[in-house]
Amino acid sequence: MDLKTLVVKSRSYRRFDESYPVDGKVLRSLVQLAQYSPTGNNMQPLKFWLSNTPEMNERIFPYLGWAGSLKEWKGPEEGERPSAYIIILGDTEIQVNFGVDHGIAAQSMMLGAVEKGLGGCMIGSAQRKGLQKTLGIPERYRILLVLALGKPIERVVTEPVGDDGTVKYYRDEDQVHHVPKRGLETLILHDVQNF
Repeated sequence: MDLKTLVVKSRSYRRFDESYPVDGKVLRSLVQLAQYSPTGNNMQPLKFWLSNTPEMNERIFPYLGWAGSLKEWKGPEEGERPSAYIIILGDTEIQVNFGVDHGIAAQSMMLGAVEKGLGGCMIGSAQRKGLQKTLGIPERYRILLVLALGKPIERVVTEPVGDDGTVKYYRDEDQVHHVPKRGLETLILHDVQNF
């Protein structure tokens, strides 16, 4: 798969085949992608909490927010929840400002997940203190992002932003998840010459 295909296929999936296991070796290989990703001043302050057992996943799930634009939806039901998680942590004994390091690492891992036939969702909306306490994560680590991973069972499509200009994602009556994307011509403020 070429890079553009990986990026286009790397959507925010929120419904999974929960019975499909994600092997620990796969999770470790995704963290290895993060290991080799760029980091500010090469400080490498990120740490990772891996989960792929039903028991650990059940402890993580209640602390996550799933889809801010889908107000009536409370998140995936049993059987449609992720079968794995990677919690990205910042080690405050290395540095206290993590910049965009966790975003870069997350994107590397999500592209790796797509390459392996998986999908996921980067979740920034989490009850961090409660999650940290329930998992027993030491205080020196800050929860930065949670990656929910598994075998997607939903269809996510991108489409041009409509005449109303809204970029709010939505689900149609067939439960297809629609994600409006701004056109390239609206993103480039100053263009270059083609040779």
